[in-house]
Amino acid sequence: MSETLQIHPVDVILHKRDGLALSDAEIQYFIRAVVEHTATDAQIAAWLMAVWQRGLNARELATLTTAMRYSGETFDSAFLNSFCIDKHSTGGVGDKTSLLIAPIVAAAGLKVPMISGRSLGHTGGTLDKLETIPGFRTQLSMAEFADVISRCGFFMAGQTPRLVPADRILYGLRDHTGTVESPNLICASIMSKKLAEGINGLVLDVKTGSGAFMSKYEDAKHLASLMVETGELAGTKTVALLTAMDEPLGRFSGNWVEVWECVDILKNVRHPMSADLIELSNILSGWMLYLGGKADSPEAGAKLSDEMLTTGAAYKAWLEMTALQGGDVRVFDDPAAHHKPSARRVLTAGASGYLHSLDCREVGWAVQRLGAGRAKPGDPVSAHAGLEVHAKLGTKVEEGQPLLTLFAEDAALLDEPEAMLRATYHIAPEPPELNPLVREIIRAQ
Repeated sequence: MSETLQIHPVDVILHKRDGLALSDAEIQYFIRAVVEHTATDAQIAAWLMAVWQRGLNARELATLTTAMRYSGETFDSAFLNSFCIDKHSTGGVGDKTSLLIAPIVAAAGLKVPMISGRSLGHTGGTLDKLETIPGFRTQLSMAEFADVISRCGFFMAGQTPRLVPADRILYGLRDHTGTVESPNLICASIMSKKLAEGINGLVLDVKTGSGAFMSKYEDAKHLASLMVETGELAGTKTVALLTAMDEPLGRFSGNWVEVWECVDILKNVRHPMSADLIELSNILSGWMLYLGGKADSPEAGAKLSDEMLTTGAAYKAWLEMTALQGGDVRVFDDPAAHHKPSARRVLTAGASGYLHSLDCREVGWAVQRLGAGRAKPGDPVSAHAGLEVHAKLGTKVEEGQPLLTLFAEDAALLDEPEAMLRATYHIAPEPPELNPLVREIIRAQ
């Protein structure tokens, strides 16, 4: 206690500014000061910039993550008497694997407490997709978390006001202080929220490529390694997969259209444009099932995952969870009928050849401009805006062949996204060299 009493926010800032390693007590004190509002915004901003410039060692990062994890309430999963595991993606375009993975893994016998986020910038958000289901509630109490997961094996909900409050404060200031891209701060933000779920295992889908938050491969690999090490130091089995985000994942990008695509897959209706989504979902689920002891290898886990889809077991779990969280499951009888944009436009190939390249981030921004995403927190999003992919990278196309269909709730919103997409979709005489879907797997040493 005496050591804590001698600490002052400015001392912590100066120590990190000067390149010193912070003690556990200094980090714990500073996070308490953040949550209790005894540290000013100016002091927090200075500390964030010092961390951005000087970095953190493995012990500092683990201590910071733990302090943030326990800065508010946490979900205690002990009463479930089961292996609890979750998946986190660093975000991309059309990345809807959570909607498949959670029911797959729950159907196979593990518990999945999945706390998700909203769209921001060019990337989509799981909560926005779920809230297009009539009546679906994403804001649950801790008691409701426990009730839903005990009855169907998983829940899909948003962060409660008291869950990891330190992250909410730090995240808001990072956006205004030029420190968003700090690998250490990203790692602590992601891992504190995931570990607060009371999980025993975690599979990380770290995107790399033009549509990823970290487009450079080495940056994505560094972040993946930090998160794996942090998870393992916290006693959670953790693995990271570096996966390609060179083009939109699956058939649709948007909100309701992504739910529609996943419901089709859960009902074992497989569209050719969804092949990459199904493959990646099975790979990620396979790792979860392997870490949780339901499969002897990740490959066996991927096969078990696909069985949960083909037998309808995952769809049954999905229906149970949806009903328990207030959703009207009747909408899944004909999900296409629930898609009601007021404006559509088809983008066709301007020449014959191979779909050679695109800037996936630009595609994400086009989806956002159509109304499906938000530029800043709190902006409204459209349920029915988005796009459908008719051709993947490497596909041979003919002039006039449809490449994309754009959806919006106002025809005036179509022009700018169309121009963005025409500028970024390139057709060439020769096929491109494509990256594998999974580029590397990062595990604890």
